[in-house]
Amino acid sequence: MLEFCKKVLLKVGHNRESFARELGKAVRILQPIEIKQLKAWCRVQFAPAYSDIIRGAFAGY
Repeated sequence: MLEFCKKVLLKVGHNRESFARELGKAVRILQPIEIKQLKAWCRVQFAPAYSDIIRGAFAGY
């Protein structure tokens, strides 16, 4: 499921609202270990553009 979430985020990465929505969905459906992996991946892939969204989506993890 983690790989699927990454693919979706890459596809919507050009749109801020879609990215936020899909990242929220991913955090809700993934297991805790996958969430940590996704958090690290998002920081590498999207941190310059969406650092505020990433911080908010992963608050508490």
